[in-house]
Amino acid sequence: MNALFKALSDPTRRSILELLKQGRLSAGDIASHFDISRPSISHHLELLFQAGLVRRSKEGQYVYYELNTSIVEDLLHWVIQLKNEKP
Repeated sequence: MNALFKALSDPTRRSILELLKQGRLSAGDIASHFDISRPSISHHLELLFQAGLVRRSKEGQYVYYELNTSIVEDLLHWVIQLKNEKP
């Protein structure tokens, strides 16, 4: 859960997740939306992957990323349970 919150704490990573709401994108396509280096984008993508927020697949020389909605559903379920717990 810590990796998940760490991944969500950064505005660049949240912007990447917003981009991926539209569908699967290559790492290069994602990088083209930002004014930071490709290695920095790769680092952000790796943290999102480690947190389980994105899936990745390699096709030829390209790596594609897409949202992992099941982890988002798990997070929302946890937040709702936390909210509904009564002391």
